Amino acid sequence: MSMLAFCGLGGASIIAPSVPTVAGYLNSSIEVQVLMIALFLLGFSLGPLVWAPISEVYGRRWSMLPAVFIYCLFSIGTATSTDAASIFVTRFSAGIFGSAPVTIGPAALADFFSPRTRGIATAFFVTCVIGGPILSPIIGAALTINPHLGWRWTEYMEAIISFFIFTITLVCLPETYHPVLLKSKAQSLRKTTGMEQYWHPHENEKLNLNNTITKHLNRPLLMLFTEPMVALISLYSGFVYSLLFLTLEVFPIVFGEQRQYSLVVSTLPFLGIFVGVLCGTAINIGNQPWYARAVKKNNGLAVPEARLPPMILGGILFSIGLFWFGWTAAPRFHWALPVVAAGFIGAGFNVVFQQSLNFLIDAYGPFASSAIASNTFLRSLLACAMPLAARPMFLNMGVGPAASLLGAISCLALPVPFIFIKYSSQLRKMSKFTPMVED
Repeated sequence: MSMLAFCGLGGASIIAPSVPTVAGYLNSSIEVQVLMIALFLLGFSLGPLVWAPISEVYGRRWSMLPAVFIYCLFSIGTATSTDAASIFVTRFSAGIFGSAPVTIGPAALADFFSPRTRGIATAFFVTCVIGGPILSPIIGAALTINPHLGWRWTEYMEAIISFFIFTITLVCLPETYHPVLLKSKAQSLRKTTGMEQYWHPHENEKLNLNNTITKHLNRPLLMLFTEPMVALISLYSGFVYSLLFLTLEVFPIVFGEQRQYSLVVSTLPFLGIFVGVLCGTAINIGNQPWYARAVKKNNGLAVPEARLPPMILGGILFSIGLFWFGWTAAPRFHWALPVVAAGFIGAGFNVVFQQSLNFLIDAYGPFASSAIASNTFLRSLLACAMPLAARPMFLNMGVGPAASLLGAISCLALPVPFIFIKYSSQLRKMSKFTPMVED
């Protein structure tokens, strides 16, 4: 699941270094071709509204795997496109289907792991989710400058890797959603014994148009607009997530245009973010023993607010990284300074992002898939605007002032984990969804 999520989000950025090349091929502006990234992320924001409810009816496995297969086909469609319209359509569609593993994966982890051990599994999952858009530009740049391959092979390579992981997952991944497993067991017992008393309530769950719209598709949006915990956590994680995709446009300005590095070399600073992500993973895993003790004291039940202390540290690291990057990005400073700053951004982002997912999974239990869908919808919606806004913003304001503005906004979000540490228990009691979890 982690590698499928890596491929799903990697598809958003692997083509980013090819944007000027594609713009030249199609005789269009770079600003227009940035839509290749923005439309993928727009599709990524809409997909969870479909995949989350489907997974809560048919299970995780058969909701995710067909979507991944179709994602591979649309990646090939982009690679074979000859005009802007077909590129935009296939990229948007790939975003919709590529969002399935990222949406369903955290819910599947909630099915498979207990609260005491789930944090470590989620840490590795989130590392892969973040690693996709961070490492893919390096691969994309190497493919783009290769005279025997070119920009189309960024999408071919994405399809090849995704299909390879899909094949392994098809063989190895079992169903994890408990209601679907119990439903299958009841049906099997009825068939083998002929006794009709073997039955499970999930057998009544069906997807028809009316039921899909009124109950299932509506649930993630309902949670986003009526659950303060979902709304605020999603807004905070969405902000830091969107800035990750802002780097797809800012790094080429800072390291390519201003420092005159080659295409491949200008993408290597993404490794600085990834090193920071790995440090963030270590912070998240380091919190796990403390969280396990909190769960033990709570009679084995999840303690959502115990996920939040690392988020405080993550928010501070993220804000420091933004200010540091902005004021050391100029060519007169050594290249290592903004790269180290990028590491702070990566570490802070990873901690905030993972603990946001952990908090929602712990708080909403059986409805975790819908809560994650709400989160993915909002954060991807914010992210799809960033590639369009980044270039004008950083060129007109300057890298230092623009990054400082974003750093100031991130500082305003620092109180969010404190608010939930203090009030999440009361908010869960008021929720329409979490009381069922706590029962």
